Amino acid sequence: MALKGNLRDFSPAQLLHLINVAQKTGTLVVEGPNEKAFVSFRDGKLAYARLGEENGHLASILHRTNKLNVNQYRAIRERAGNMSDKELGLLLINARYITQQEILTSLQMYFVGVVNRLFTWAEGFFRFENELLPPEDKITVRINLENIIIEGSRKMREQEQLLDEIPSLDMALKFTDRPGTNIRNVNLSVDEWRIVSYVNPKNTIRQIANTAKMNDTEVRKVVYSLLQAGLVELIRPVGVPVQPLPSRIGLPADTSKEDQKSLINRIIRRIRSI
Repeated sequence: MALKGNLRDFSPAQLLHLINVAQKTGTLVVEGPNEKAFVSFRDGKLAYARLGEENGHLASILHRTNKLNVNQYRAIRERAGNMSDKELGLLLINARYITQQEILTSLQMYFVGVVNRLFTWAEGFFRFENELLPPEDKITVRINLENIIIEGSRKMREQEQLLDEIPSLDMALKFTDRPGTNIRNVNLSVDEWRIVSYVNPKNTIRQIANTAKMNDTEVRKVVYSLLQAGLVELIRPVGVPVQPLPSRIGLPADTSKEDQKSLINRIIRRIRSI
């Protein structure tokens, strides 16, 4: 029976810690509200990862990590046909398009990026499947989990701070009344300008995020920077009801440290026995 549960009760950092300590081999399947992730491990080390709907072909990953330009990517996809990632990797190395180390580095960046996405998911269901391994035609790596867990924990703390500052995306924004301040003279990033262009008491932050094609975390980061700069303030949107606050990540507030420790120890014993 596979280990399974809800991210509301067990965070990605805790899951990775258990897999690392138990040195598990298999695949962690996480189903979020809008995405599904598959993260594979070998002896407790990250070996492979992909998002359900994302193109995980080697050529796509190399293009995404700027190892192939657009023309190279298109030419390779046209000529590669049904060639496996391992075959394509060998072909690219022999043709001196790219080195073996560059391929491994690009894959590591992509796999770690998929895992980092999990740390931004506030809810979702997970299960660990021992028999589910990466496809044979895919190139795998071996990455220690310690640094990923540390960085992921930092992202979770940042997420919690953003939730504290901007608890609901169904609030709106308006420019603060600051005499003599011209927004055009302020040095803003590209993302900040994208948000600023939609600031209006009638537009909720959620609507702005959808229009700007940003996820919840991305829009919260930008709005937080604008709030810190004193350029905007949160208000109730005109004619739009404010929805309940989102659930927080982590264990229930009334769970004592001893209960948490006992729970983690039980799950470690359970995952080792799978």
